[in-house]
Amino acid sequence: MSTALSPRVERRPFASLGAADHGWLNARHHFSFANYHDPDRMGWGAIRVWNDDEIAARSGFPPHPHADMEIITYVRKGAITHKDSLGNEGRTVAGDVQVMSAGTGIRHAEYNLEDETSTLFQIWIMPRTRGGAPSWGTKPFPRDDRNGALVVLASGYDADGEALRIRADARLLGGTLKAGTSVTYDSDEGRHLYLVAATGRIAIEGETFEARDGAAILSAGGPVTITAIADSEIVLVDSQ
Repeated sequence: MSTALSPRVERRPFASLGAADHGWLNARHHFSFANYHDPDRMGWGAIRVWNDDEIAARSGFPPHPHADMEIITYVRKGAITHKDSLGNEGRTVAGDVQVMSAGTGIRHAEYNLEDETSTLFQIWIMPRTRGGAPSWGTKPFPRDDRNGALVVLASGYDADGEALRIRADARLLGGTLKAGTSVTYDSDEGRHLYLVAATGRIAIEGETFEARDGAAILSAGGPVTITAIADSEIVLVDSQ
């Protein structure tokens, strides 16, 4: 009779993340980004960037280019307004998600046009292949639909039909848990999971994580159990 192996779980405290305060933008970097470089945090599986951004009211990122990257924005509070060189324009509000496949190249701007600070996770994932026509999309995902469950919000797999599409061997999931409840997530051996509680406090395989700590998990195959110590909002990426 075989014994199930436990996943490898590494806690990355919020205080240990890279930091950059530009006045209008207060950012924390889970992985090396811009002037923050840590050779041990260059990525996790297909994930290359996970930025925790606070964008001041009536400010934002002016037009700038991207290519060959899948970029997911998960808005936690407030809203973000997107404009790009394809003519797309849209507003994504707290709890909802937008995705951009940069492909052969796209210019975009992200503005907080609200009267309050907006907070978000911006996640960059390496695509399966380089090139392809750029694209953008957004979709509402009511938080109430995620109570007690992890719901796929963006995915590179056809089986996740209701999710926003990305061109990567990865999926992004979100969920909310009441204090004292748990959820399990199954993944294949060798998959790279990265999980952040946007709010609350959680335990993963007995290790406690505060809000905005990172959890880098190397799956041993089988379930990973996430338990809410306080009411929590969870964002998880599962990648190759």
